[in-house]
Amino acid sequence: MLSKALYFTLLILFLNYSVPTFGQNFESVMVDEITSIYDGDTFRVNIKSWPKIIGERVPIRVKGVDTPELRGQCEAEKQLARQAKQFTVATLRAAKQVELRALTRGKYFRIVAEVWVDGKNLADLLIEQKLGRPYQGRKTDFCSN
Repeated sequence: MLSKALYFTLLILFLNYSVPTFGQNFESVMVDEITSIYDGDTFRVNIKSWPKIIGERVPIRVKGVDTPELRGQCEAEKQLARQAKQFTVATLRAAKQVELRALTRGKYFRIVAEVWVDGKNLADLLIEQKLGRPYQGRKTDFCSN
């Protein structure tokens, strides 16, 4: 019969190796695959370190930026939206590493996260290229100057 000390030691070892897989901290997670890109600030990913039921085709909204809508209010907004999407597609496709940080749940069950592409913040890149504006908690009017 094993001693109580051995049982206790085995229990501690089990908890040390099993808890991280069940209680992971999702303040930061690496993306394994970009599955689709809807527009300049919305896309879907696969995260293999998460269970399949929540880790496949996860909708992501880029935190900190508002890009124009493809179904915008005016032709200028629609054109800028196409450019923002093209930029995001090119940036994500060329990426060696995509990391999601500061994850929260947003509207439409999407994950809202800082998106870091090869060490650069995607929101900042979109704003620098004048393809988006800092998100202020409400829709941006891209049709008025």
